[in-house]
Amino acid sequence: MFLGTVVYAVINSVILMLMAIGFNLTFGISGVANFAHGALYILSAYVSWMLLNMLGLPFFISALFSILITTLVGALMYRFVLIRVRGQVLSEVIATFGIGLAILELFRYLGFVGFEYTLPVFIDTSFFVAGVYVDMQRILIVVLGAVLVFGLWLFTHHTSLGLAFRGIAQDERTALTLGIDTDWIATLSVSLGAGLAALAATIIIPLGSISPGEGYDVLIKALAVCIIGGLGSTGGVIVASFIIGFAERFTDSYISSHWTMIVSLAAILIVLTMKPSGLFGKQKELEERI
Repeated sequence: MFLGTVVYAVINSVILMLMAIGFNLTFGISGVANFAHGALYILSAYVSWMLLNMLGLPFFISALFSILITTLVGALMYRFVLIRVRGQVLSEVIATFGIGLAILELFRYLGFVGFEYTLPVFIDTSFFVAGVYVDMQRILIVVLGAVLVFGLWLFTHHTSLGLAFRGIAQDERTALTLGIDTDWIATLSVSLGAGLAALAATIIIPLGSISPGEGYDVLIKALAVCIIGGLGSTGGVIVASFIIGFAERFTDSYISSHWTMIVSLAAILIVLTMKPSGLFGKQKELEERI
């Protein structure tokens, strides 16, 4: 039982990381806390479902189009809304949360609720790992998580666009003097974050069903991971994902599933009390700001 719990804790941790990494990347580069993140996650899942079931496209093509469409929605959201309020933190939060709320409640109003709204698994088979059966979909999630983290590291360290991302994240004014268009980079960061949310939905949603309420859950989980790890820190997101992922699974296995969410919230409170900027956060601590 212990090894089985560890296996599923690792899988749960990677799922949390995939849910949060897009939110973290957008904030780390543009400074925008995209509270429409969960809605974009659900939007891509519904778009995949509609392309798959209404137009009869193959699932791979449907998923690819849904990721591209969600990425475009993220770019349009920045160019038409966020660019006008950028730098006004409260306005950014209200604007993105309002957009996300509108998307989720629109699907609820249109009647997209029920267990029939789901996506197929990529490969329908299972393997025996550490004494428990693990389906191929969960194995693919772990593999994708590892590939994605490595790919993002290569992108940000060995491409001109990735270096521009890092330049904006480190010092926007200096980046401006070097000729980097910060609004264009911010647009790309929001669209890339939306695309990562869509990618996460494509591979995670087949484990359950699509519902507007799931968008709120994804946003809360992404915020929990980013707050504990430190907003803008990719390493912090990875570490925080494993902390929360293991805490949730061991609580579920050895205490009760009713305590799972409480453990996550308790972890947030403990970290905020001891280190308000998060485990790997770069923001100034309270004593440094006074």
